[in-house]
Amino acid sequence: MKLTVVGLGPGAGRDLTGRAYDAIAEADLVVGYTAYIDLIREVFPDKEMCSTGMRREVDRCRLAVEKALEGKTVAMVCSGDSGVYGMAGLIYEVAQEYAPINIEVIPGITAACGGAAVLGAPLTHDFAVVSLSDLLTPWEKIEKRLALAAEADFVLCLYNPRSHARPDHLQRACDILLERKNPETPCGWVRNIGREGEEYRILTLRELRGAEVDMFTTVFVGSSATRVIGGKLVTPRGYLQRGRN
Repeated sequence: MKLTVVGLGPGAGRDLTGRAYDAIAEADLVVGYTAYIDLIREVFPDKEMCSTGMRREVDRCRLAVEKALEGKTVAMVCSGDSGVYGMAGLIYEVAQEYAPINIEVIPGITAACGGAAVLGAPLTHDFAVVSLSDLLTPWEKIEKRLALAAEADFVLCLYNPRSHARPDHLQRACDILLERKNPETPCGWVRNIGREGEEYRILTLRELRGAEVDMFTTVFVGSSATRVIGGKLVTPRGYLQRGRN
């Protein structure tokens, strides 16, 4: 009787860690969001899987807990890392309503790390991760987090920059950042990280405001130290600069 919450990485099969692969392979049942289950069906063709659609997160977690209580070894899969905007926290919350079960969290490569590698090395120094989705967080709180992160000169990694329900959230975020940051600040975005159709672009903060992004895109906004080096986005840690002093 065990429930493992597994991060698949941004590209599922391509970026699946050894621990994640083993956890899924050992599971009697794999539970997850439909799109994430589809990503791993070819990797585990004979595995029993159960999926639910968008906004069925609580139902999905209850199903996983209840199946574990029946004696199954269950793997709840999440895109990226299971604890970064994933299901790990909700699993612990939901599990409180049931008899105790053994829960293990298996980390994965989150979109911040996967996208940063595509762009170069923008996260070498301090950074903050902010979701622009106001489905669970009030937009006023998101605005405050963006403003304070910009004032603190963090590199920013923005999840969920746009959807059909919030087509202007990236523009609104950029307006907040442009009040506090140089319009020429190097930025970048990556779409379909680790998957078929992966693409990226490096651009300025001014240009980012009008960028065409979607829910499969992760956005990076540089700090005052971020540079474009060899066509890649890089935030120096300061090793060379220290050596020159």
